[in-house]
Order: sequence, then structure tokens, then C-alpha cells
Amino acid sequence: MDIAVTTCKPQERKALFKNILEVPFGSIFTDHFFIMTYQKGSGWHSARIEPLRDICLHPGALVFHYGQEIFEGLKAFHRDDGKIILFRPEKNVARFNRSARRMCMPEVDNEFFMEAMLQLVTLERRWIPKQRGSSLYIRPTMIATEVGLGVRSATDYLFYILLAPVGPYYKEGFKPIGLYVTTEYIRAAVGGVGEAKTGGNYAASLLAGEEAHKAGYSQVLWLDAVNHEYVEEVGAMNIFFAFGKTLVTAPLNGSILHGVTRESVIELARHLGYTVREDRLSIHDLTAGIEKGTLTEIFGTGTAASISPVGKISFKGKEYSIGNGGVGPISQKLYDYLLDLQYGRRADTFNWLTVID
Repeated sequence: MDIAVTTCKPQERKALFKNILEVPFGSIFTDHFFIMTYQKGSGWHSARIEPLRDICLHPGALVFHYGQEIFEGLKAFHRDDGKIILFRPEKNVARFNRSARRMCMPEVDNEFFMEAMLQLVTLERRWIPKQRGSSLYIRPTMIATEVGLGVRSATDYLFYILLAPVGPYYKEGFKPIGLYVTTEYIRAAVGGVGEAKTGGNYAASLLAGEEAHKAGYSQVLWLDAVNHEYVEEVGAMNIFFAFGKTLVTAPLNGSILHGVTRESVIELARHLGYTVREDRLSIHDLTAGIEKGTLTEIFGTGTAASISPVGKISFKGKEYSIGNGGVGPISQKLYDYLLDLQYGRRADTFNWLTVID
């Protein structure tokens, strides 16, 4: 399938922000986006790149009523030599289609998906910021557009890709954040859609997130849905716990997102000589480890924030400080390694990068 391209007139192009590090994450978008249409019986068609615009939908579109929506998030980085890097985009494409299968939505051909992203990023490369800690965020999305109020999977869909130049996800930047452990709410349960990247998972997390913010913490630390005992995720990120040179992270049991950064950190940490265990960790063992000093670091992992160190945790009214409350050496080492790799300042020994000349 060919991709038709319609570009903005030069006078219609938006001005670039001088310092993207001061712009709230995901609040501005580039001039163009990719979009195509699906109809049952016809498949995907009308692929095009065109000036960014609003999408007009009937109020009865099934996405509004039964939540058939999925998305992805990945980044493009500006290398010192002027080339552009995408970090493991094939993993995001595969995860997008895994989410599509779970939500009864049509898959997008992997190679065509990649081609559409690369064409769009190439067209919009002027938007890719150069400051360390900044990037071009890529948001592929699919929504159900068929009109109807019967509970079923739709026959019509839109697939589109947005681009947004971004700085750090957290306003604190690469500094330790505080986590609030909730025992009242759950994010996802095994057998549900927790491992799909669908909007409903994030909507379900908002109330607990607001309570965490009111209490002075950046994110929620989620426990399992059955026992409210075992740590699963933090906010919209996977999470790791360092006991000396051993890292522990929750196993992928059906309720946890298959994080691309999570997978990369596991591979990288083992390469650097650390032991990594995918194992359940009780919140009580976690807090006991902090008090004894055996749990030395905690950090979240995700595309938006990369590595996010944790400085403190609140559980049942008691606050626990991790280490000295600062960035731990493992968090720092992994963060620096990933950023150097993403900005082309380290050899790609893992074959993780897709390069655009």
C-alpha cells in the first residue's frame, strides 16, 4: 500500500519551541500526522500523511461507549552526527498488535507500520530536539469508529500516528520521586486487559493517582488484585528493586504490561554483571528490606521516563526512605547507558537501534 503525502505550506508550519525542557510533556505536536482507515471486508486503506487536524466522529462511535482503543509510545532521538535514532521500534509494533488482538481489533502489518513511522519521522525531523533528555515522542493509536450502541467489536477503525517533541516526563527530571502504595484500588487483574496498552487501564488508575498527588507523591505503587500483597507496577511503569547487585521485578503474569524499557533493562543489567530475578515481591518484604538496608534502590522503567529513581514510599501512613533518598548507583548507571545508546554516544552492541540518515 502506498502512502499519499500532503504537506503544510511553509507559512502554515508552526514555530519550534526554543527550550523543549520547559514544555509540559506531550503538550505540543508536529505539523503532520499519519492516518489510515479500516473497514471489515476491505482491510486497511487510504494511508496518508497530511497536516495535523481534528478528527470528526459520530457521538455513537463505539470507541466512546465500549473502549475499543489502543496506543503505543516510543521515541526518536537526534544523534550528534545529525542522524535520527529510534529505540527498538519493532518491539512497540509487536506490542501494539498484541494489544489489538486482546481488544478484538485488526492488526497492522509490521513492515508497513514501520514504514509509516519512518516516513513521518523523516518528514518531521526538524521537530526532534537536541538537548540531552529530550526526544520526539511517537504515539501510534487505533480507535473504533463504527456507529452503534450494541456491545460488540466494531467493523470500522482509524489508525493514526502523532508526533510530539518532549522533554522529561516528570517535572523533577532525573531525580527521585515518591510513591504512594494503595491497598484500596487495583490497576488490573490477571485475565483482564492489564497487559494491553489500552486507555481503560489508565482511566482506572486516575483516582488513586489523584489521591497520591494530594498526599504529596508522584505516582501510585500498585499491588496485585487478589491479595493486595505483591508489587506489580508503578503508575504506568514497570518497577525494579535492587538488593545489592540483584534486581527483582514482577513477572509478566497477564496483568503487567510487557515493557520495552523493562526488557531492555533486564538484558542490559545482566550484560553489566547484575543478577535479575523476575519474581513476586511482597510489600511487607519490600518495607522490611528498606528498614534493614538490604533493599538499596528502587526505580521505575518506561518509554516516557526511561529510568525513574524512587526516593521514598508511603505505605499505610508510614514513609520509608530508600538509601539516602538520592539517585542510586545502579539507577544512574542504567540511565546513563540507555541515554548514551539512544543518542548514539555508545556502540549499539545489542542491535537495538533503527537509524534514519
